[in-house]
Amino acid sequence: MKPALVTAALLLFAPLALGDIDPARLARIDAVAAEQIQKANVPGAVVVVVHDDAVVFRKAYGYRQLVPEKQPMTFDAVFDMASLTKSIATGTSVALLVEQGKIKVSDPVAKYWPAFAANGKEGVTVEHCLLHTAGLIPDNSIKDYVGTRDEMLGRVANLKLEAPPGTRFKYSDVGYIVLGELVAKISGKPLDEFAAENVFKPLKMTKSGYKPAAGMPFAITGVRDGKPIAGEVHDPRAFALGGVAGHAGLFSTADDVTWYCRMLLRGGELDGTRILSPLAVKFFTDPHPVPGGLRSYGWDVDTSYSGPRGDLFPPGDGFGHTGFTGTSVWVDPPSKTAIIILTNRLHPDEKKGNSAEIRRQVANIVASAITTDSGRLFHQKATAVRTAPVLTGIDLLRRDKFASLKGKNVGLVTNHTGRAADGTPTIDLLAKADGVKLVALFSPEHGIRGEKDEKVGDGKDEQTGLPVFSLYGERRKPTAETLKGIDTLVYDIQDIGCRFYTYSSTLGLILEAAKENNLRVVVLDRPNPIGGVLVEGPVRDEGRGSFVGYHDVPLRHGLTVGEMARMFNAERKIGADLAVVKCENWRRGDTFDRTGLPWRNPSPNMRHLTAAMLYPGVGLLETTNVSVGRGTERPFEWIGAPWIDGRKLAAELNRAKLSGVKFVPTSRTPTSSTFKDKECGGIDIIVEDWNRLRPVPVGLSMAAALRKLYPKEWETKRFDTLLLHKATLDGLTAGKSVAELEKAWQPELQKYLDRRAAVLLYEE
Repeated sequence: MKPALVTAALLLFAPLALGDIDPARLARIDAVAAEQIQKANVPGAVVVVVHDDAVVFRKAYGYRQLVPEKQPMTFDAVFDMASLTKSIATGTSVALLVEQGKIKVSDPVAKYWPAFAANGKEGVTVEHCLLHTAGLIPDNSIKDYVGTRDEMLGRVANLKLEAPPGTRFKYSDVGYIVLGELVAKISGKPLDEFAAENVFKPLKMTKSGYKPAAGMPFAITGVRDGKPIAGEVHDPRAFALGGVAGHAGLFSTADDVTWYCRMLLRGGELDGTRILSPLAVKFFTDPHPVPGGLRSYGWDVDTSYSGPRGDLFPPGDGFGHTGFTGTSVWVDPPSKTAIIILTNRLHPDEKKGNSAEIRRQVANIVASAITTDSGRLFHQKATAVRTAPVLTGIDLLRRDKFASLKGKNVGLVTNHTGRAADGTPTIDLLAKADGVKLVALFSPEHGIRGEKDEKVGDGKDEQTGLPVFSLYGERRKPTAETLKGIDTLVYDIQDIGCRFYTYSSTLGLILEAAKENNLRVVVLDRPNPIGGVLVEGPVRDEGRGSFVGYHDVPLRHGLTVGEMARMFNAERKIGADLAVVKCENWRRGDTFDRTGLPWRNPSPNMRHLTAAMLYPGVGLLETTNVSVGRGTERPFEWIGAPWIDGRKLAAELNRAKLSGVKFVPTSRTPTSSTFKDKECGGIDIIVEDWNRLRPVPVGLSMAAALRKLYPKEWETKRFDTLLLHKATLDGLTAGKSVAELEKAWQPELQKYLDRRAAVLLYEE
């Protein structure tokens, strides 16, 4: 079957290089396009494949217009990009503003648009909007889009939330309308002007922009008022807003989008023009867990919207997006591949067109055509694709209708991370559970809402009116007075898998208090976010217990909170009446990105899984005169000090060739904590592969490099505060290599593994 009106060209951007991609397999795209046109799923399409910075496939099929007369599809056809606007125009613009220091993703939207705080939206952040987790409605009524642009946006600002921010993933045009307005407010220029000046013009995307000029070779989009839409945005809300919006309105060609994708694959630069820094590209495209999958700041990664990935490209490795009009992009950095498919599926009948199948089949053909690994095409992450969502202890307790707590008077130890899969706080669930009496709440470090970086006092919960007793102030362990009227303590807090993270110390003290007061303890288990297989670092010296080192475990202990409770209870001979409600569908090898659970910052500066993965090593430096990134955009992903030369430190560490990580010199000025308001030289810590990363050797290698390069400036007198292992400290100060330090602690680590086996609850 030959597709109608096939136009092919391959040498537009770079010399054709097919060394590790099979052109015979790519040629199968012709038959797929022909079939989709014959089925009337699409009247026409342009397909471009980029591989290893070369355009290896570029063809136009069918027609860009069928009525009133047929016009063949051409490479210069201008398409309404629909929701690809979110990624290419809005997301890129936000990434640029972050790079320029004008906005932080952790900022509340209301910081820049005060009116947006209306109706309880003061907690919605820029990140929530980028990830579609703001709790906003997908689309507000078209009736809101009358009057002036300011009046329309005023109604958007006044919308109510459908869910608390961060508790669900729901694709929302409204969130990107908000982001488009933020770009304008912060940059001082409308979104279309800012994107044109900073993205399209520098990249020579000459056919890209909002409100295109009349007379261009438009692919007909659909119908408005009985007439074909050509050159006007199809989306009715973007149209009402004058053609410029954060969620839709961009027009472009396949060739222009190809330029853009090559720029991303090249780390933000193309042919001598840099649009984004390599770190900004990573920031823009790295995956972040959302309820039910993974998104990045502007792209889909692994959710129900990942159709353009096809069936063969590994989930979690790439990113892409679709547009309602029939457009799509998928980028797979490990194989240095991008697939651009632009169709006009809404023409001539908006009810019949469907571009999903051409996207899937073309992606599969491209993946099958790649004949070498080409940068680890099949990454280790692909071996752990989720087959069922993870349910935590509170989800299981809820499913069983709280049977094990019936008739109990409960004290709940929790914070903002204690939530069910649908986002409902454990506090609310227990407060309303039939037959359960919730008596009091107990909060760990950072408070009941996880917002404080200081001592926390007692208080009262606004929602339930219950007393909140702090366990991170003058009191670290519940007293008999605070436990009055309670017969069962329930613990539900997300830990991060590091010995000196204090939530585990609170857990141990809860067990002690329960035994002393003859109470039962129920631990609602949660996954170890950095995985439950690998253990690292020296085991704490015996007898050196502290609130940042409750028990003799290594720095990265590989336990869930339920398993820690079992170990504490047995090995410390506490003997409390303990029950653990296990997670369901979690495997020991799963890091948090594979659970399908939403990431909620366990503490104010633990903002991403990457930070948690690095924390057992990087966190060790916090007791010295080095900033670990508090008060910057990258806590625990950057270290610095006024006396550090980032270039020298990065070079020293990169020579060590540590697995899964590299270092980039970057200066920052922390706004809080160590070296507040002082410019610091330093290094960004770039995690390239979570599976190969070993955070403890990374942290100790940084310590060794600081000692070597800055023996007078770097202060080590408190370095053992979190390390709690004198032999390692002595070896480090004596100049021993990290490999020698690791070898020395292996016997005690093996003994720990033997002890640990007795308390494990989950299989690999």
